[in-house]
Amino acid sequence: MIRLLGRRSSFNVRKVLWLCDELGLPFTREDWGRGFTPTTTPEFLRLNPAAQIPVVLTDGLVLRESHAILRYLCLRHGAEALYPSDPAKRVFVEQWMDWVAYDLTHAMRGAFLGGQLKEPPWNNPWFVDQGRRDFTHCIGLLERELASGKPYACGDAFTLADIPLGLVVNRWFAVQGFDKPDTPHVSAYFERLSERPAFLAHGRNGLP
Repeated sequence: MIRLLGRRSSFNVRKVLWLCDELGLPFTREDWGRGFTPTTTPEFLRLNPAAQIPVVLTDGLVLRESHAILRYLCLRHGAEALYPSDPAKRVFVEQWMDWVAYDLTHAMRGAFLGGQLKEPPWNNPWFVDQGRRDFTHCIGLLERELASGKPYACGDAFTLADIPLGLVVNRWFAVQGFDKPDTPHVSAYFERLSERPAFLAHGRNGLP
């Protein structure tokens, strides 16, 4: 049984919840983080000194960092279709996941945490404006990739890359406060992901 620590509304916790549902993995979840038990308690810091959610306890291991958790669960449970063992296929999954972890994370801090939620220190006007521009730029890159005709990030099939990307796209359509260009291919991708029950449960579920 997987023990997942983190509030259900967390962007990164939702990645793990989505994958667990896709793979049919049983889990228990405990509320930690904003509005719940602080992640700065000695108990939590022993599990993750970075004081961040999610944390997953499974197979005698303590796992942190959402994308590392996603990769481990796919490897542990033989999810070859989502996370191929062939390096020439896996590298494209990795590219998208790393892009989300770096470029999109910074962009969303300005556009969403600063611009929409007004959270300090992200609500600095310069940082908000830059985040909105970077978010728009990144979604434009995804729009051009999808315009090639592939239904999912890595081609014809849904892969692990589509989980963090799907949550990014959900946030793109939820975030407000600035003009956004038309993105018909990203919109079609969003609707395609919405055919998956796990995405509706943990992605397009009313949370940004």
